[in-house]
Amino acid sequence: MREQVTLNGKEQKRAMVLTTVIEGGVTARQAGEVLGLSMRHVRRLKAAYRREGPAALAHGNRGRRPAHALEDALTRRVVELAQTTYQGCNHQHLTELLAEREGIHLSRSSVRRILSRAGLRSPRRRRPPKHRSRRERMPRAGMLLQVDGSRHRWLEERGPWLTLVGAVDDATGEVPYALFREQEDAAGYLLLLREVVCTHGVPLGLYSDRHSIFQRRPEERETLGEQLAGRREPTQVGRVLEELGIQSILARSPQAKGRVERLWGTFQDRLVTELRLADARTLEEANQVLWPFLPRFNARFSRPPEADGSAYRPLGTGFDPDAYFSFKYRRTVSNDNLVHLDGQVISIPPGHPARSYARALVEVQERLDGSLVVYYQGRCIARQEPPVEPRALRTRRRRRGLDLGEIRQPAPKRLAQTRPAPATPSQPRRPAEDHPWRRWRVTKSLTT
Repeated sequence: MREQVTLNGKEQKRAMVLTTVIEGGVTARQAGEVLGLSMRHVRRLKAAYRREGPAALAHGNRGRRPAHALEDALTRRVVELAQTTYQGCNHQHLTELLAEREGIHLSRSSVRRILSRAGLRSPRRRRPPKHRSRRERMPRAGMLLQVDGSRHRWLEERGPWLTLVGAVDDATGEVPYALFREQEDAAGYLLLLREVVCTHGVPLGLYSDRHSIFQRRPEERETLGEQLAGRREPTQVGRVLEELGIQSILARSPQAKGRVERLWGTFQDRLVTELRLADARTLEEANQVLWPFLPRFNARFSRPPEADGSAYRPLGTGFDPDAYFSFKYRRTVSNDNLVHLDGQVISIPPGHPARSYARALVEVQERLDGSLVVYYQGRCIARQEPPVEPRALRTRRRRRGLDLGEIRQPAPKRLAQTRPAPATPSQPRRPAEDHPWRRWRVTKSLTT
C-alpha cells in the first residue's frame, strides 16, 4: 500500500459508502443508487477497497506524465516566438502562423494554455458585450456591400500613416477587394468599385457612412439648377452609383455597418503583423502584401450564403470601365477652342468639316490614370495623355453650379489690415499754373 494517498471529494464519498457496505449497513444495490454506479461496479470497488484500502479509489494515472503532453523544448520555443518574431499576435493568429511558417501544429487551446502559464496574455482586449439587435445577413452574395475606410498606423514606425479602403460582402463576409491609400478619398472608392465590378459584377446595394464622398454636405448652398430640378447634384461616387444602378444606403451609426467595422478590428490585428513580417515600408509595398493576403483571409473567415446563386449583375456589352469610373465635369469651350480645368488647358482640334467648338458645352472626364478626355454630345473630340509624373486626383470646386465634384473646405479668411489714420488732415493738392489741365486749347478750322 502507498504511504500517502490524496483523495478528492468524489473518492472520499465512495470510501465512506464502501465502508458502510463492508460493515453491513447498506447493500451493494443501495450503494450503487447513492453513488450512481451499477451493482457490479460497486462490488468491484468493494473488493479493491478490501485489498488496498483507500489507495484503490485513486485513479491509476494520477501523478504520471500524460502520453500526449507537450515537450518542454516545444513549449519554450512557442513562448520565445510569441515574444520575438510574432509579438503582438493574438492566440488564434499565432496558432495559424506557427503552422504556416514554423511547422508547429498545435491547437488554439494548447497555445493559449502555454502562453497563459508563461504569463503572456492576448494583446487584444475584449470589452463586455452590449445588447444589440443584429440585422440578419443578406441571403445571396452581391446583394449588399459594406464599404468604409480605416486610417491606422498600418506600417507602425516603419512608414507613414495609411488608410485602408475596402468592402465586405454582407452575405458571406468575403472581402472582394481592398487597397491602401494615403487618405480616404473619392478616387480610392472609385478604384475599389472598379475592381469589384470588373471582377465579380455590379452589386445591388452599397452600405456606407455619411461621408461627404457619398452625399452633399447639408451646409452647402443649393445652386439655381438644383433648385429648379428639385434635387441635389450627386457627388462623383454618387453619380457612378446612379449610372450603374447601385442603391446607396447611408448608415446613421458605426454599429449599423458592424460587419465592416469588425473587419477593421481583425485587419488591425492580423494585417499589421503580416506587414511587419514582410518589412513593408511604403504604400506600394503595403499593397503588394495586402492583395495576396485577401484570398487567405477569405478562405479562413468567409462563409457560404444562405441561398444559392449570386446577385452580382453581369456587365453589358461595350462597358467601358475607364469612362464610368472617372471624374466628370462640365465646361464651356472658349473662343480659341480651349478647355480649362483646374489650371490645365486642353486644345480642341477642329471638327469635320473644320468645325469650331467655341462656346459649346462639353463634358471633361478626368480618368483615374490622370488622362483627360473631352466629350461633346457623346463623341470624343479631344484627349490628353496622363503626365509623366502622376499627380493626385483632387476634388474640385463647383463653378456656377456646373461641376459634379465636391466642395472643399474654404480657406480661412485673412484679417483685414487697417491703415493707420493720418496724423494731420491732408490738404487738397492744387495743380501748377503750367499744368496741362489749365491750358486752353482752341482749334480753328480755316476755310479759304
